Amino acid sequence: MKILGIIPARGKSKSIPFKNTKKFCGKPLIAWSILSAQKSKKLDRVIVSTDNLKIAQVARRYGAETPYLQPREISGGAIGMEQVLKYSYEWFIRNENYRADVLVLLLPTSPIRQTFHIDEMVDLFLKTKADSVVAVNETPANHTPYWTLVKSQKGRVTLFDGSSLKNILTRRQDFPQKCYARNDLGYILKPANLYENKPNLYGDKVELYIVPKAVDYEADINTKNDWHNAEIKVNRLLVKTKNNKKLGKK
Repeated sequence: MKILGIIPARGKSKSIPFKNTKKFCGKPLIAWSILSAQKSKKLDRVIVSTDNLKIAQVARRYGAETPYLQPREISGGAIGMEQVLKYSYEWFIRNENYRADVLVLLLPTSPIRQTFHIDEMVDLFLKTKADSVVAVNETPANHTPYWTLVKSQKGRVTLFDGSSLKNILTRRQDFPQKCYARNDLGYILKPANLYENKPNLYGDKVELYIVPKAVDYEADINTKNDWHNAEIKVNRLLVKTKNNKKLGKK
């Protein structure tokens, strides 16, 4: 199967200027996603879809393809990811007669993603014949709908479903089901999802890739504080990897 890895990277960033090319633990932020994708045995090709020449230059330096610069109509901050992926998919069909069977979306704001995450997501996608696979972690109890409170315009406080706080479950063990949060480590999808009446990443049959030890790898960098915390995680992971090699562990 032709599995295309796509790393979208806009030139403009409001919270952190020039975020994608800014040095993160010694390398440009976008380089981390490129390198983890290149090591994957599952991806047929790895491209960076960008509207910025400097990002394209950095991406090529680290081995990614940059076959085009995004046109203005799909480059704004309000543009959905579906349009970016659809443009990439169709560009390759028009210009190279290359029709991807599977699209792998890798956001550059998740630099701690490891190659094994990508490979395991693709394996899950192929094994389950899903329309999509979404990387998630289990939601902490206080962040689930069962313990989430809302306040109406009239000032009445209830549980998220509108019921009285008197009915709140006192133990997380009594929750009727587990809840999960997307962590943006990756999305695997069929191109057909992008052509539904409402283009989307998910389709009808969605599988969850529940990330083990997600706290070690999760990082959605949108603020300076996010950046700082992610660097701490990377440095901790690098030290752990180095120590494991000394001990002969994988």
